[in-house]
Amino acid sequence: MIEFVKLKRQYDLFAQEYEEAALRAMRSGWYIMGNELKEFESEFANFVGAKYCIGVNSGLDALIMAIRALEIGPGDEVIVPANTYIASVLGITEHGATPVFVEPDEYDCIDPSKIEAAITSRTKAILPVHLYGQSADMEAICAIAKKHNLYVVEDCAQSHGALDRGKMTGTFGDIGCFSFYPTKPLGALGDSGALVTDNSVLAEKLFKLRNYGSGKKYVNEMTGKNSRLDEIQAAFLKVGLKHLEEGNSYRRHIAQRYLSEIKNPLVQLPRERENGYHVFHVFALKSKDRDKLQAYLLKNGIQSLIHYPIPPHLQACYQELGYKEGDFPISERFAKEELSLPIYMGLPEEEVSQIIDAINRFKGE
Repeated sequence: MIEFVKLKRQYDLFAQEYEEAALRAMRSGWYIMGNELKEFESEFANFVGAKYCIGVNSGLDALIMAIRALEIGPGDEVIVPANTYIASVLGITEHGATPVFVEPDEYDCIDPSKIEAAITSRTKAILPVHLYGQSADMEAICAIAKKHNLYVVEDCAQSHGALDRGKMTGTFGDIGCFSFYPTKPLGALGDSGALVTDNSVLAEKLFKLRNYGSGKKYVNEMTGKNSRLDEIQAAFLKVGLKHLEEGNSYRRHIAQRYLSEIKNPLVQLPRERENGYHVFHVFALKSKDRDKLQAYLLKNGIQSLIHYPIPPHLQACYQELGYKEGDFPISERFAKEELSLPIYMGLPEEEVSQIIDAINRFKGE
């Protein structure tokens, strides 16, 4: 069986470094808010080109804290893609704000040409998602935000190292939010995340919010939460960061093989934005015969996944928003047609060849 992802293969590539990092963190005797975290925050900020990095315990917490730091709440609206993962929307609704959905463009990211029509007097921010590892059109999005005096919060959960016109995702808006879930381009060995910003006031606020609202022990200046990236995960992430560009290059190599060697008219291949650098966290093809294709691949010993089978506006948890099927037809079509192929550092070339061969033999029957 060719598994969709085999994390042990990625671990084995750098096992000695991970084990040394774990021992170093354990032997330090300091397990929360220590030197490993400080060093990772500095290294990651330097990598993306931001002034500040705030490590937290998940990508969802990063989104929640970004919205809280910007003081967005009940009565406010945040524009978000209609075809994203639920976490992008949970970050908004956690504070009682209202998500306003916008359809994707041909690159699977929010369509800038549709954003202005969604702006109202209650709109406070735009939350673009760099879906599957490709940057949204941030030049256009930031121009709209500036015109309407809106915040920009970037969801970079899948786009570590992705570029738009030479600039890294996470550094265009007011705050960039990252997840380091184990399968991500930069993954920990557990849940963790981070925020990046160039704004010193926001950074100070976020540092306090993640630690009970406290900048000084037992002095709580705001109602915060416990969302701290622990020392051992920070140590693992320092190892992963050293190899992030290598991993991105390898996934791009696999993606180029898929793009050039898959020749089945029943399959629509993803497109890479001009002047961008797609890190292919997910290789998302589309097919009107998606369910048959997935069953066919599994019968041939190949696992695949769907990202994502139910768009947020149709999820049961958001019934109160009042949306129905047909309200966002492009996103709904993507949910019915998208299929993700295996793509990760450590995936052998021969398995890539088997996947390509199987797809090219698929006849939709």
